[in-house]
Amino acid sequence: MISLELYNYWVVIFLMMAGFYTLIVSNHLIKKIVGLNIFQTSVFMLYISMGKVAGGTAPIAAEGIETYSNPLPHVLILTAIVVGIATTSLALALVIRIKESYGTVQENEILELDHISDTGPQA
Repeated sequence: MISLELYNYWVVIFLMMAGFYTLIVSNHLIKKIVGLNIFQTSVFMLYISMGKVAGGTAPIAAEGIETYSNPLPHVLILTAIVVGIATTSLALALVIRIKESYGTVQENEILELDHISDTGPQA
């Protein structure tokens, strides 16, 4: 039976596998970017959930508080979110340029068109 106290790890594993599956299986470049974003989000959730201490509070000195949560994982994830947004923006800009150049965003069609341009049209 699945332990309910560790449900967040099961959600992370599900999202990670769903994003990885979408990234690997899809031929559509936009779907690949969405899969990468789902995978990134699962990693963010993993680090945030690992950084939370049960019963811990923010690291502010006060009377009667003995257990603190470490804020470092949360701060690092904020930086990772910014990097993820920049990566997604760059990927979408590249997809726009690929669409302008090849007229499609299907990976197999792009590879076929690129192969034809390298070898010349087949008779």
